[in-house]
Amino acid sequence: MTAGTMNQRSRPARHPRADGERTRGAILRAAASLATVDGLEGLSIGNLAAAIGMSKSGLYAHFGSKQELQLATVEEAGRIFAQEVVQPALAAPPGLAQLEALCEAFFEHLERRTFPGGCFFAGAILEMGTRPGPVKEAVAGFQTGFVTLIRGFATTAIAQHELPADEDPARLAFELNGIILAADASFVLQDDPAALDLPRQVVRRRLGLDGR
Repeated sequence: MTAGTMNQRSRPARHPRADGERTRGAILRAAASLATVDGLEGLSIGNLAAAIGMSKSGLYAHFGSKQELQLATVEEAGRIFAQEVVQPALAAPPGLAQLEALCEAFFEHLERRTFPGGCFFAGAILEMGTRPGPVKEAVAGFQTGFVTLIRGFATTAIAQHELPADEDPARLAFELNGIILAADASFVLQDDPAALDLPRQVVRRRLGLDGR
């Protein structure tokens, strides 16, 4: 066995696919952050390349078009949202505790400034609402799923007698979603965590948690 053979065998094996996936993930994380400031329509391969100091050709190796980049960015933002907001709620006891945990996790992800422009989807919903196409459908699919999740938590809370029997799960889901969207707008405009104090109070009152 030669010294060269020993050196080759002692080097850790490279995993180009894993490296590529990490690079793609980092690019998409940066793209999601950029989109909360410039919007999804402002997100282009050229703009993103300039923002992260990467060549356009390098980005084209990952995304063949602006729409492909936008769709991948929506998917990545959804993954981050699920990790930071949905998973903490799912870890809470079923029912009322999940409703409270979901809203609180949303407020906390704003406070942590996960994205510089606030909630990715709060902005994307308004921006893409009048732009038909696959990107709008992806954003709408996320929104539908999120409201359905809230409604499911509410249904469980009613079944467990944690909320009044005449509570309408769909109406409650609509109200809570509206509260957190308004909280996002206030937080972004004021750039102050104190802007979330009132939304927190409103959520607790709506869920009947004031005295607990």
